[in-house]
Amino acid sequence: MPLLARSVQTPLHIDVRRGAVADLGQILADGRISSGGDVAVVVGPGLGERIAELIRPTLGSADVFTTGGGTLDAAMELGAKLRARSYDAVVAIGGGKTVDTAKYAATRYAIPMVSVATSLANDGIASPVASLVNDGIKGSYGVHIPLAVIVDLDFVENGPDAVNRAGIGDVISNISALADWELSREVRGEPVDGLAASLARMGAEAMLTIPGDMSDDAFVTVLAEALISSGLAMAVCGTSRPTSGGCHEIMHATDSLFPGTASHGELAGLGALFCTFLRGDERRFVQMADCLERHQLPLTPADVGLDADQFVEIVEFAPRTRPDRYTIIEHLAMTPDEIRRKLADYADAVAHR
Repeated sequence: MPLLARSVQTPLHIDVRRGAVADLGQILADGRISSGGDVAVVVGPGLGERIAELIRPTLGSADVFTTGGGTLDAAMELGAKLRARSYDAVVAIGGGKTVDTAKYAATRYAIPMVSVATSLANDGIASPVASLVNDGIKGSYGVHIPLAVIVDLDFVENGPDAVNRAGIGDVISNISALADWELSREVRGEPVDGLAASLARMGAEAMLTIPGDMSDDAFVTVLAEALISSGLAMAVCGTSRPTSGGCHEIMHATDSLFPGTASHGELAGLGALFCTFLRGDERRFVQMADCLERHQLPLTPADVGLDADQFVEIVEFAPRTRPDRYTIIEHLAMTPDEIRRKLADYADAVAHR
């Protein structure tokens, strides 16, 4: 009987705990990640630089590069520095912008990359996607998944609480993204990858119900693992589909039309709640709204400083951010007046749930 299986890209090492970064040298000694120990360390300004200094004794003569991150230009500039020498591994230490910049640069020159996350703002810490700004527009670029992912709770704890809480919004947005995927299967016959869907769903379901907050190690560990699982879900199916639907279309549209409004995770959570309302799924709507409110995340456009006219413009523009993607927004194909009426009903539902 033939054995049928699929090959799945996953990190060789995942470590979520206090003190995890102390073992970085040992992880890099794994010949599958760093064959000769010639390592480049990429840090963001601030906490990343501090961590690099702390672990320098374990990294030997590693070169340290600081990047502002977040743009395609920064990633290309970093790539040029990495190309100047034959590094056999890149270690990125910092938040999402730093990690995404390093992922893109490392992938471009086929260098194994290790992600050391200092915040839990979104699922980029372990995903095969880099979100980078190019000519003022944020785009998603396919990259190789990190070969190791480290989340040291000591450093996460020292980061801004609001930044870390945003990751909760990104995780629970998977619920909406998966509903959009199912809708596309029903309407367009788009195939749904069951394994990817399971990985994306597990962490989101946990976030909806788990007690605790960012002051609780058990809660933060589940959040970190949920974000990592979201990255693995994308790697399994080779697309961001299990974690990105109408929720992320709204997020990307907001970034394009009104940059600087709020963080990725905050907007993804808000977008997911609005899309869930559009679907008429009252049980999920209440679950998600309660979770967002419990963790002090935005529930309405006004919570992020957007008025009704701006949000109507965002929802109308949203399908253009992912022309190939079918979600509840494309399905309803609402006119501006219809969006405005739905938004008024949504605000009422949030207030009176």
